[in-house]
Amino acid sequence: MDILSAATMLFLIMDPLGNLPIILSILKHLDPKRRRMVLVRELCIALAILMLFLFAGKSIMSFLHVEPETLSISGGIILFIIAIKMIFPQAGSVTGLAAGEEPFIVPMAVPMLAGPSVIASILLLSTQHPDKLSELSMAVLLAWGATFFILMFYNFFHKLLGERGLKAVERLMGLLLVMISTQMFLNGVKGYIG
Repeated sequence: MDILSAATMLFLIMDPLGNLPIILSILKHLDPKRRRMVLVRELCIALAILMLFLFAGKSIMSFLHVEPETLSISGGIILFIIAIKMIFPQAGSVTGLAAGEEPFIVPMAVPMLAGPSVIASILLLSTQHPDKLSELSMAVLLAWGATFFILMFYNFFHKLLGERGLKAVERLMGLLLVMISTQMFLNGVKGYIG
């Protein structure tokens, strides 16, 4: 897998446009200067978590005695569920914060930006391509950078796309993610059988 395709997959899983309305609702009570500081802090925490799993992925996998095929199959299933939720979103609060509370790590850094599906994908990529960690770290940085850009200019994207446009883009990303997750699942089954 090349850098661009890995970065695209990770970007689709991070889903910054889909998370934009939720992030806006989490941060709306903060003044604009503090909002940017919190956003940068949460993005940096998410990046640190992603890099930790990228470079320690093989050790984590061997410690847990998990085979790459198992990770591929389970990662494909998790991605598929996330993709279905993106295509068919349900109402309800996902923030888990009290009114007026400032987020710290949860729910923005984890699970919105560095969620289980992104972590599973990074673990899978790092175990499948242990000799390409520098390229994979570039892919993580590219996906994170695009997410950073979208979230830092949230007002522009929110005004440009509107609520309906954001929902449409999220559903489109969900459709692409269904294909990626199905391929991950099939690769895992093929690796297990073969």
